[in-house]
Order: sequence, then C-alpha cells, then structure tokens
Amino acid sequence: MTILVTGANGQLGNEMQIVAKQSSDKYIFTDVCDGFEKLDISDLESIRKVVKENDVKCIVNCAAWTNVDAAETAGDIVETLNAIAPENLAKAMKEVGGLLVHVSTDYVFGGDPYNTPCKEDQKGTPTGVYGITKLHGEQKIQATGCNYVILRTAWLYSEFGKNFVKTMLNLTATKPQLKVVFDQVGTPTYALDLAKAISKIIENYKTEKADSYSKTGIYHFSNEGVCSWFDFTKMIAEYAGNNNCDIQPCHSDEFPSPVKRPAYSVLDKTKVKETFGVDVPYWTDSLKKCLNNMQ
Repeated sequence: MTILVTGANGQLGNEMQIVAKQSSDKYIFTDVCDGFEKLDISDLESIRKVVKENDVKCIVNCAAWTNVDAAETAGDIVETLNAIAPENLAKAMKEVGGLLVHVSTDYVFGGDPYNTPCKEDQKGTPTGVYGITKLHGEQKIQATGCNYVILRTAWLYSEFGKNFVKTMLNLTATKPQLKVVFDQVGTPTYALDLAKAISKIIENYKTEKADSYSKTGIYHFSNEGVCSWFDFTKMIAEYAGNNNCDIQPCHSDEFPSPVKRPAYSVLDKTKVKETFGVDVPYWTDSLKKCLNNMQ
C-alpha cells in the first residue's frame, strides 16, 4: 500500500520516517520545505494529482499550524491549514476509498473545568484560535464521510525541531533558577510512540477489505500518567543531570499569554488501546528513551 505523509519535516513527520523504515509499504513524505516532495495541501487538485499518480490509499496528516499564541493574530492561514487542508485530504481519500489518519489536539478542550481524563465523545470547548480551528478540522473531516482515524494527542516532543523538552534541556543547563507553571496538567507524548501507534492503526486498516472502515472515529493517544509542566521540567532536568538549576513552581498568570490554555487536558486512552491493541508507555519511560536518542 502507498501511504502519503504530510508535514514530513515536523516532529511527528520525522518520527514517521523512522517507523516507515520498518514497513513493507511505500511511503511518500511531503512538506513545503526543501528535501521533500512538495505538496500544497490547501490545493485539492494538487492532492488529487499525487493520490492518482501514486495510487495512494492512506494519508497521514502531520501538517498543521501549531504556534498557539501566534494563531491569535495570524489570520486566515490558521483555518486554512488546520481545517480546510484536512478537509481536502479527507475528500481525496473519500474519492479513492482510502483512509485518512489525522492528528488533532487536546486544545479542542479547555473551556470547561475538568478533573477526570477527557473522553472522545466529550464536547469540544476550545479557548483560542488554534483549538477552534483544530476542532473545525475534525468536523470537516467527519462531514466528508471518508474513512478516518482522528488521533487527538497532547504535549508532543521529540528529538526533532523545537519543543518543550529541548527548551528545558537548554534552560536548566544554563539558568541558576527557573519558574515553570504547575497549574496546567496533562501528559507529555513522545512523538515516536505516536508514530508507532499510527503504524499499528494502518496495519489494522489493511486487514479490512470492506469499503467502509469499521473503526472509523476519534481516538485519544498520549503517553500514560499525569503531570504538570513543572513536574515535566523537573524530570527533564533530573534525567539530563542538570542539577544546578533551582526549578520553582508558579501560576500561569505569571506568564501572560494571548491564549487561555487548558488547565486539565489529560486524555483517556481506553478506546485506542481496546480497539487497536496499542501499547501506551508511561511518560517518564518515554522521556528517558527520547533523551537517550538525542545523545
């Protein structure tokens, strides 16, 4: 089977390249930057052309506008990338009876106070443009009637690109003291674990010969466990041996932001584990693996 991956130069896209090396399927990696096949996912005809020429039967959409603060003032581009482009990918897969695996976010939640892990059928209450446009993307995909697996994830990090782990590795190594918020709680997710889960979902899809995929739906995937950004930073510093930085907890209002971030966005992974038999590692175990892979 031929699988098209968008956003190949991002964190998840890079991990998908690693996972693809273990697969017998043909992967096409696309992005808008050099080094990859160019594909403008805001252009439906361009997508159709690539799908037809390569007999693509699955698209993994790793592309998105992910700068949460900048989304507030960036204009139409955020809706284009996070909602219209996924709709285009869904239409292209609908036309060939293929599968769209789309990555969404815990930021579709946040407007209501939660204290138990969020389930897939929970009402979306996004608090900013990023979350709103990602929720729109989910809704547009569903409206096409294609075969889809929407995977909501959270707090993504990896060896690649810019992310919280890399930032905190640098800061805890160079700053005598650091303040990190403790009133936002969720679960870090190692992008390689998410890529492996996507690979397992694709393998499952290949076993179904019917036109309609029985496991179409929304699923949650993050690593197991719960922590605050403060706890996350403490573990990053400890594992890296950055012991000279005094890391202190603080409230979110000490770091003013144009967006109100979810105070609690732990995701319930029961559905993805029961449906696909996906293994979900504990967040500290995955953090150790990522740091080892950076060396």
